[in-house]
Amino acid sequence: MASRDTSRKLRVAICGGGIGGLCLAVMLSKCSHLDVQLYESAGQFKEIGAGVMIWSRTWRILEDMGLESEFAKIAHAPPTGEMGIGFDYRRSDRPQEGFRFKLVEMPYGCIRFHRADFLDVFINALPPGIVNFGKRLVSYSHQAIPFSTPHQPISLQFANGSTSACDLLIGADGIRSKVRAQMYREAAKARGEPGLLDHINPVWTGTIAYRGLVRAGDIPRKEDGTLHQTIERPMMYCGRSKHVVSYSISQGGIVNVVTFASQPERYGEPYQEDWVVYCDKQELLDCYAGWEPEVKQLLNCIEHPTKWAIHHLLPLPFYHWNGIVLLGDAVHAMAPHQGAGAGQAIEDAFILARLLSKAMHPTRDGLSALLKAYEAVRLPAANGVLGGSYESGRMYEFDDSRYGEDYDRLGPAIERQWDWIDEVPLEQEVETAFRIARKEGPCLL
Repeated sequence: MASRDTSRKLRVAICGGGIGGLCLAVMLSKCSHLDVQLYESAGQFKEIGAGVMIWSRTWRILEDMGLESEFAKIAHAPPTGEMGIGFDYRRSDRPQEGFRFKLVEMPYGCIRFHRADFLDVFINALPPGIVNFGKRLVSYSHQAIPFSTPHQPISLQFANGSTSACDLLIGADGIRSKVRAQMYREAAKARGEPGLLDHINPVWTGTIAYRGLVRAGDIPRKEDGTLHQTIERPMMYCGRSKHVVSYSISQGGIVNVVTFASQPERYGEPYQEDWVVYCDKQELLDCYAGWEPEVKQLLNCIEHPTKWAIHHLLPLPFYHWNGIVLLGDAVHAMAPHQGAGAGQAIEDAFILARLLSKAMHPTRDGLSALLKAYEAVRLPAANGVLGGSYESGRMYEFDDSRYGEDYDRLGPAIERQWDWIDEVPLEQEVETAFRIARKEGPCLL
């Protein structure tokens, strides 16, 4: 039998240049035994949306990457590690002045950024020769290989007619992931489990969101001359089947506003319109008519709102299949009610990168063991946050039948929703992943 060639680098293809894909590319680019290529469908990197928030758990990953100083420059304020406000929860769906019913605080508080600025830090950290633009993945296929070959090469077919090859394909291509769709179709056929096809398409949560950016200086002061509360701290204005989230970004110069209007009974209905459209300002104002002055004052500053249909994925039963693995929104796209989507994608990248950093010339079985370890750690954690994020939205809108409008019980329940931030330390998760990988097969760890 021919000897195995251990000189060739492991070829890693990352499809998708969002936060998760870029973060992983930056981490893996430091591994000399990997040949990393990132394929992005657009002609340049871009992010839809305005604000992104992370929590202390994610900040520790950015520190581990050595990027904390760059991110500190673009945060609403440089993170210090001191106790800060997560969100200030307020009852607001009445014409009179509202009232606070819960203040959630935690170490670092809510760390906020403009999404474009956040993305740029990762882009600037990428070495040359890794990014390939205009590469929209259409499909992939496994090449036939001799038994002695250590990996089964994967062919990539792009919409522009070009092709490429890799040993490991990472689908970081978002909520409507082509990689996830093909993976689950193939797995459903191979396993004889047609129910797996239910995990291909995202599910409408029954919620519509209106988004807009407001210059902090354009928000009128209160009658007593004080600043609007949202300039000073993240606010959660709550009402029956609706809520409004607002917080400052860009060193406090801009306020990101996202409003939600829900019809829980329509959960899972097909959504026939475009997911993101521009809408008339009056539509937004009419949706929150009768709310307290503080909210109406804020919404009146949004001149060109966009309207979003909030979708999420059903929790996936597996994250990898036949040499293909998923990351970020491609595997656990979630409602934004805990501000956890970006952080969960970064955690995916962190665990997967740590495992692959030790994968010196792995065999097919060894690579599979690494992916099993990644899945064993990330699947229960991310699926838990996915479900919890949807559940949190129901709580903010007093639609959770367990608590309703019982503030004494609802407030503590909302605070418990954030327990995942400190539940299992990151390094403990890394050690767990290594232990599982060693147990699963020869990974050369």
